[in-house]
Amino acid sequence: MRRMTDSESLPRLLRVAQHLSEQKDVPRLLSALLKEVRHLCHADTGWVWLYTDGRPQAGLNCLCHDATGESDEIKERPHWFRPLGNDADGGIVEQCFTAGEPLTVALTQTRLGEVDQKLLAELAPQAKGLQLWPLYNHEGLVTGVLQLAYDKPVPRNLQRLGGNGHLMFQSLLTYGGIALSNLSQVQELKDLLDAFIKVLAQAIDAKSSHTSAHCQRVPVITEMLAQAACDDQILFPDFSLDEDGWYELHVAAWLHDCGKLATPDSVLDKSTKLHTLHDRINEVASRFATLRAQIQFRYEKASLLNPADEPASRLRMEEDIGVLKEELAFLERINRGGEAMAAVDQQRVKEIAARTWTDVWGQEKPLLSDEEVYNLCIARGTLTPEERQIINGHMDVTLDMLGSLPFPRKLKQVPEYAGGHHEKMDGTGFPLGLTREQMSVPARIMAIADVFEALTAKERPYKTPLKLSEALGIMQRMRNNNHLDPDLYQLFIRSRVWRQYSEKHLDPVQLDVDDGSQFL
Repeated sequence: MRRMTDSESLPRLLRVAQHLSEQKDVPRLLSALLKEVRHLCHADTGWVWLYTDGRPQAGLNCLCHDATGESDEIKERPHWFRPLGNDADGGIVEQCFTAGEPLTVALTQTRLGEVDQKLLAELAPQAKGLQLWPLYNHEGLVTGVLQLAYDKPVPRNLQRLGGNGHLMFQSLLTYGGIALSNLSQVQELKDLLDAFIKVLAQAIDAKSSHTSAHCQRVPVITEMLAQAACDDQILFPDFSLDEDGWYELHVAAWLHDCGKLATPDSVLDKSTKLHTLHDRINEVASRFATLRAQIQFRYEKASLLNPADEPASRLRMEEDIGVLKEELAFLERINRGGEAMAAVDQQRVKEIAARTWTDVWGQEKPLLSDEEVYNLCIARGTLTPEERQIINGHMDVTLDMLGSLPFPRKLKQVPEYAGGHHEKMDGTGFPLGLTREQMSVPARIMAIADVFEALTAKERPYKTPLKLSEALGIMQRMRNNNHLDPDLYQLFIRSRVWRQYSEKHLDPVQLDVDDGSQFL
């Protein structure tokens, strides 16, 4: 076989180096490295063993190539090596890793240990020789071992390369080791970012049991609807996401409510209209108890002064106490909030507030304070307009937080995606009042995901969990009012994303719809 001259081998190694630099993940990089090394060394089979912090990786230990170079297979073998620091039973791979020097083994002259025998019996039963090379990172530390197996004696030199073959080959391995280290560090940073955003989302959910898991569920719906949009060729023929685009959407979905970290717990956790640090309906009930005691005292006093009028006094007392019970039950009911409060109920609150009671100092006071009346007359939900504005302000904080982060180019759209889930298609949403035309498809997808999760959530104490018919009915009206994107809403219904999500995350009693066509 003709040996390449130095002028021929150098361009080839440069092309190999370029090929290695183009790989985007560790398995493909190892595959490219092994294929070229096997070719240069005339090896029949090859493996790469990866180490982290001096220990073999449990998830990606061995990547094997067969004799033709056409088979790339990741093999997990976490139990074949013992941690460094034990005896020599870790095998020749561990010897090469520890020494940091190339190692050549003639199997006809060397008896291998149990670890290596097991390896060769499965992956290279015909091997007659082995060659091992350490892989170094940019810090000069060994991060892996490249192992080659030969069905013939190991050649004494690299015949395909020129006179400087060993030097060039070692340069190739060094470049491959550095490329491997770079990819590993990128993956480690990505894993760190993923863990950080999930910890942040968990911290937001932990602030309130009433919105717990919201930050974890919205990404699920978001990615399901985004996949449906990628698959759709009618409404969204031009929409697609590559690997980087999916990761960008993933990060945005997990961070969409990060601004809630700055929302006061007293507002975020307001489960009833009178709730502050605690539910003040108990204070109102105490005043009713005082009124009842005062009514009973008047009855007893009247009965002593005029015994003959005792039956009539008792009847008036029972009627007055009955009214008190009814009014307190009414206040307790409306205190829980709801989708709407009738004007007649708001008027009744004001009439009840006009009653007076005598405090411990003998002073007469209104049964309800102005602030309590104001809260109890909240028309929808449990938040006053001022508190709702505080809640809405979490979007401004979200945009400020995300806008201050130096996202790399591949994540530049995270603030726009995450910051748009409260916008409405007619421009009446917040925080920026964007219209449909000003929003990206992922941002509009997140708006639908956020609404559907909030409507069907099981942890909100101010409302019973909505059934699918109720949630989809509300979303249909939001679509009709140009609050939700009509095309994405149609895709949401037709692709049955709502049903797939609900079967995994909602209670069976909520699943009262199987065919969503009535909500189109």
